[in-house]
Amino acid sequence: MNGVILIHKEKDFTSFDVVAVVRKLLGQKKVGHTGTLDPNATGILPVLLGTATKAQDVIPCHDKKYRADFRFGLATDTLDIWGTVIEEKPAHVSARQIESALGSFTGEITQLPPMYSAVSVGGKRLYQYAREGREVERRPRTVTVYRIGLTAFDEGSQSGTLDIYCSNGTYIRTIIDDLGRALGTVGVMTDLVRYEACGYRLEDAITLDRLSELTASGAFDPGSAYFRSVESIFATYPELTVSDKQANRFVNGNPLDIARTSLRGGTEDGVIYRVKDREGHFLSLGVTVGEELKLYKHF
Repeated sequence: MNGVILIHKEKDFTSFDVVAVVRKLLGQKKVGHTGTLDPNATGILPVLLGTATKAQDVIPCHDKKYRADFRFGLATDTLDIWGTVIEEKPAHVSARQIESALGSFTGEITQLPPMYSAVSVGGKRLYQYAREGREVERRPRTVTVYRIGLTAFDEGSQSGTLDIYCSNGTYIRTIIDDLGRALGTVGVMTDLVRYEACGYRLEDAITLDRLSELTASGAFDPGSAYFRSVESIFATYPELTVSDKQANRFVNGNPLDIARTSLRGGTEDGVIYRVKDREGHFLSLGVTVGEELKLYKHF
């Protein structure tokens, strides 16, 4: 089976747990995913099956959308409510102050990865150092926050909710920690839901329990909304239809003369296309190089 199954990951599952369960339920050898979700986070986890696993290094869109709950006045070693409290500080923040501060967290921002994260330093994951009680030097990373907004805030409990649309590699826990400190206090994330990832939406996803029920009863349907084609991963790329002869030539690794395709009007170098045959079947990805369209990745 080749494609993407959209899983609604629930709490207490790691992303690797999800991959293992899907592999067992579907009897699939090649299984991967498009972006880790922490065990206490919930939301969409696109799981790649079969030839779709070859797309992991060429996925064009890694952007994510999250809904994060937070609380000011507390700081933990993990930057979320499930860690050990390391600091408590009075918090008297208003919604207006938060909204004013959020401007500093939009666009390209610099983050220091949290110690409890999967970032590798010296061949070892940061969370492994953290579990040993060690803190190591980390390099700041640049990420992009396209949009961040305060959707709710209770001044009495100093708790609220943020909606965040960001690039791959953004740590929501770090945003909340940095936001609290920018407002003269401290803060922790109390809940996290990822409702969009790589162009896929949570409303189309299926839970592992439901997937288990469907596979057990023989009612699993790859035609459903929770199952998508390999091509869907590359929806942001333009498509190019070629003749039968060109299709055969191309999938065998031979370049095509751009002048003999619908691109003959001219195109820039380095443009990636979804190459399809006349029946609309996705063949592979192609990239323009000079006067030729070359095979970029075959699935």
